[in-house]
Formats: sequence, C-alpha cells, structure tokens
Amino acid sequence: MTLDRLTASLMCGFAKLLTGVRALWLGSEPLARPRVYFANHRSHGDFVLIWAVLPPHLRRLTRPVAGADYWLTSPLRRFLINRVFRGVTIDRRPERHGPNPVDQMGAALAAGESLILFPEGTRNLGDALLPFKSGLHHLARAHPEAELIPVWIENLGRVMPKGSLIPVPLLCSLTFGPALAQIDGEGRDAFLARARAALLELAPPAD
Repeated sequence: MTLDRLTASLMCGFAKLLTGVRALWLGSEPLARPRVYFANHRSHGDFVLIWAVLPPHLRRLTRPVAGADYWLTSPLRRFLINRVFRGVTIDRRPERHGPNPVDQMGAALAAGESLILFPEGTRNLGDALLPFKSGLHHLARAHPEAELIPVWIENLGRVMPKGSLIPVPLLCSLTFGPALAQIDGEGRDAFLARARAALLELAPPAD
C-alpha cells in the first residue's frame, strides 16, 4: 500500500473513531456519478468527514474544493491535499491571476469525478448559515449533468473548534438530502436562496 493510500485509510478510521459519525441518506443514495456535495462549513475537518463516510469506491472519485492559502502553506498540508485527498485547490484572493476556479472545478466534473464544496466560502463560527457565494451557481450552470447534493454537518464545529489543537470527542452526523433540481432560466439569487434553503431543511430543529 502506498503512503498516500495508507494515510487516507488512517485518517478515515481516526475521523470515524473520534466522531462516531453516522451518515443519513434522505432522498439520495451513494452512487457513482458526477456530483457536487455542498455543505455547511464550521471546521477544517468538514470535508474529511464527508470524504470518510463515502464508500471507498466513491471516495476515490470525490475531491474536496479547498483554499490554496491554507492547504499549500506547508509540506504536510500540501501532501494531504494533493496526494491523499486529491483536492481542487482554489486561489481565493480577489487579485488572483491563476486559473478560473469554476473551470478548475468543472474539469473534475467533466472527468466523471465529484466535488465537496462549501458555498459559504469560509468557516462559519456563528449559528446562522451565511449567504452563499456565487460559485455554486456558476458551476451548476456550466455542468447541468452534475447532481447537487446538500449535506448538513452536525456537531463537527464543536469537535474541532477554531484554534483548538486537541479534538473533543463528540458524536457527529451527516445528513445527505435529495438532489437539488435544476430550473431553466433561474437567476443567480433565486438559485442560491433555493440551495441555501435545501441545506437548512436538513438541519436539526433548534433547541
């Protein structure tokens, strides 16, 4: 077994052991087809948990979308994101001069792979879901063949709070909802509001 495959297996096992995560598929199933799993974002561990609960054959075809400003800043992070997770690293700087992020993500979908995307654009340290960035809309328009699957992550922000070096063991759940239908001629704002509402539908009731 190669180092990257061994690391992936160990990280999946550790994530499941630490969080006791359970995956709930409500209205969708884990199938091998191009998809965009879009989720709420509370921790750098979010995509790891989504990736870990997928069946192994889907895990190999699913790539997280990650910020280059975080994941390319050290040899260890570069190894993890490039070799272990095969991530699509995006330059999030307004003045970027590199590839178009939608084109980068679209290339993975065109190759038959899936993506893990956080449309809030940054980690949300509050309780409310932040407004969605426009990238999900542009991606959906450019690749209507890809299914858009909302995923609500519950409790992981408490397992790995910002600034924490030691995880706090706590049960987590991932709820995968039904694919978001595409509506011809739907505008950006209406689409993003509908996608955000679909994600909120999967959130547990407030205490």
